[in-house]
Amino acid sequence: MERCHLMAGLRQAFAHRLQARMRRGLLLLAAMTALLLVGCGSLPRINPDLAMRPSHPIRVEGAYGPLSNQQSKAILARLKLGADDTHIFERHLALVQEMGGSPLVVGNKVELLLDGPATYASMFAAINAATDNINLETYILEPDEIGQSLVDTLLVKQRTGVQVNLLYDSVGSLSTPKAFFQPLLDAGVHVLEYNPVDPLKARKDWALNERDHRKLLVVDGKIAYVGGINISSVYSAGSFGSPFARSRKARHTQDGPTWRDTHLRIEGPVVADFQKLFMSTWEQQKGDALNGRQYFPQLGNKGREVVRAIGSSPGDPYSLMYVTLISAINSAESQVYLTNAYFLPDPQLLTALKDAAARGVDVRLLLPGKSDSDLVLYASRSFYRELLSSGIRVYERQDALLHSKTAMIDGVWSTVGSTNLDWRSRLNNQEIDAVILGQDFGNRMQAMFEQDLQASRQITLDAWENRSLLSRLKETGARLWARLL
Repeated sequence: MERCHLMAGLRQAFAHRLQARMRRGLLLLAAMTALLLVGCGSLPRINPDLAMRPSHPIRVEGAYGPLSNQQSKAILARLKLGADDTHIFERHLALVQEMGGSPLVVGNKVELLLDGPATYASMFAAINAATDNINLETYILEPDEIGQSLVDTLLVKQRTGVQVNLLYDSVGSLSTPKAFFQPLLDAGVHVLEYNPVDPLKARKDWALNERDHRKLLVVDGKIAYVGGINISSVYSAGSFGSPFARSRKARHTQDGPTWRDTHLRIEGPVVADFQKLFMSTWEQQKGDALNGRQYFPQLGNKGREVVRAIGSSPGDPYSLMYVTLISAINSAESQVYLTNAYFLPDPQLLTALKDAAARGVDVRLLLPGKSDSDLVLYASRSFYRELLSSGIRVYERQDALLHSKTAMIDGVWSTVGSTNLDWRSRLNNQEIDAVILGQDFGNRMQAMFEQDLQASRQITLDAWENRSLLSRLKETGARLWARLL
């Protein structure tokens, strides 16, 4: 769906919105320049020693700001008591700190949400309970049943005195008419379109290829939702194996495939960092001033999870989430379990995965068996032979359209968010992810991964070598477009 929205958005932007405002020659030149820039971006070389011992004591933050060295050590010691291998936990803890950016934050409660029904139920409950403010940032907001239900719910809260601020991507939501947002505007909701496709409406240098791919909801500054789920009815049915799935009959009678995705509900001090990421994008896009509300209330301890909020932006020197993931893979000692919707690795990621497998690490990739973009699907499969020959296990989800972006490494390092393992996420998109450290959450991530494997088919090297000539030709052709997808 996201790739279809992007390609359709680019076409519609050229054919309908911009054509009336610019000469066709200039428009085509701008479009080609935007696309070519995808291939011109470069990624930083990553030092594999980043995950070794930190150069200074590990420091974390809590509900009341930075903790002293003594407090930090005490908390980390308690966390390590629950880990099977304290060395692995300490190694990944040091890694996350050394990467820079936002701090490690203790005292959080993180709930793992499987598929759309569970996520929407939780999000709508939080929105209905809001008392002061609601900040929503999304790539896609469809004018369908789910989208309309969300708008209706936000209208009720706005009219009862809760300030609602909505940020949506111009291309991701291009098929959503402006009239859909008008009731929100009339009620006093602040609505902001990220990087409008119309260059005359641009609030900075026009960059059609830069998109806001984040999915973030922050309610009253106290609860954050982060993950891969957009606002769309395609997520209305759960996937096979999900405790929140609809009946088999319901799944087969709905239009299109069921979608498999993952989201998080987070409470605790780290919510303030997610709120800051929303505010930063809002200000960068020159949205209306967000004043007079308690966007940053005092946040107490809610649980035991150590969490870091990671926001990546095309304006940064490199994708912080990408660098963090590569470094975690380079540090892996036992497991690397990756689930991703759009797998188009660059040489650094391929090398990291193959080197991990060569060290004896159990490297498994869970990828889509069907996709909303055949071009991406075949381009992704063009890497299979190289991966399988290196001892990496590859699985394809069979009964649902896989859209998750998650990872679990060594049982103690986990991430859920919006970042795909493709060139667009690495170089052109605003992305948002949560890194969670600890074995308790790692166990939940592993259980989810194993549950997905039960509905997946393992791809073996022997079987892959015997695939059809037509499939090989499709993969070779699609691979040529990998940097533009």
